[in-house]
Amino acid sequence: MKDLKDENELLLETIKKFMADEIYPHEEAVDKLGYVPTEIANQIETKSKEIGLFAANLPIEVGGGGLDYESMALVEREYGKTSHALHSWIARPTEILLACNEEQKEQYLYPCVKGEKRELFALTEPDAGSDIMSMRSNAKKDGDDWILNGSKHFISGPCLPDFAIVFAATGEDQTARGSRKRITAFLVDVGTKGFDIQEGTKCISYKGYKNFQLSFNDVRLPSDKILGEEGNGLLLSGKWLGMGRIWVGATCCGKAERILDLATDWAANRKQFGKPIGAFQATGFKLADMKMNLRAADLLVEDAVLRASKGIMQDQDAAIVKVFCSEMLNKVADDTVQIFGGMGLMEEMPIERLWRDSRLERIWDGTSEIQRHIITRAMLRPLGA
Repeated sequence: MKDLKDENELLLETIKKFMADEIYPHEEAVDKLGYVPTEIANQIETKSKEIGLFAANLPIEVGGGGLDYESMALVEREYGKTSHALHSWIARPTEILLACNEEQKEQYLYPCVKGEKRELFALTEPDAGSDIMSMRSNAKKDGDDWILNGSKHFISGPCLPDFAIVFAATGEDQTARGSRKRITAFLVDVGTKGFDIQEGTKCISYKGYKNFQLSFNDVRLPSDKILGEEGNGLLLSGKWLGMGRIWVGATCCGKAERILDLATDWAANRKQFGKPIGAFQATGFKLADMKMNLRAADLLVEDAVLRASKGIMQDQDAAIVKVFCSEMLNKVADDTVQIFGGMGLMEEMPIERLWRDSRLERIWDGTSEIQRHIITRAMLRPLGA
């Protein structure tokens, strides 16, 4: 990473101390319990508010911390060293809530900034993961209202939300590439008639971080529950997903650094045949490759953050970061298990937990295959392919 500005050096020190005091001590217990105890969740949320980390990603004008992209990259990198089950209690409300009108801001945005409400970003469906155009959730006009039907799954968050940002098809548009679904974002309160939300199945990665299944059965929504404009949902989701993929890349770099530190320490102190195992090329070269690939991943994140700050980041930039960093992390985690040998798979060591957690990064926020598709499309479309 390039030299840090003074304020970011202070920010980094603050985050590191917060993680050491409020997050790391609870990792093992939460992984074994499979949930975050209420008192721990409340403590993380309260302490993060006290030091200004809560909602740090949103502008000062709406009550957020006002951190720029460069600063948020540092924040997310440190958070990545631990579990989403814990650091997600330091809320970073989705930035698409900035599209709220004034009345919606009072009802949704400001309460999220203050920690009075929690939201879910509900896009993925059982038959439409990364293929948004296969979305079956739909909303049809009925007088001044909309009638929403459909379902969502793998919608993740730390706790039962107060409302969901739900994406649904509200019609079709004719484009040069044929008929295309018109996607709209709706603000749907938990408790609304016809809206059912349940915890989904348990995941072996990030135990304690919940995923939810949402179903909508003739849910009647007034037009003032549309976020932004009707038909503008894809644009809104794209803005969030782009930066979200860069933050995934940053978190992957943080976790890879933590794992590499563990691997290096083990390789320096574990002895076989009278010498540290790191002195053998079979192990030492693994460490060298980890170091090189982590450096490359950090530079990719830095480049994408710079592009985003200048307003010139494209979908392929975020995709490159996401696929490279997540696959780098998986390689680092897997090679570290190999370096530790049998001990790498024992519950008494943190390696197996970090290994399990790392695996999810290649799947959520768009699989590696989808990221490669985005990159290939950006390369071929200008050539008419």
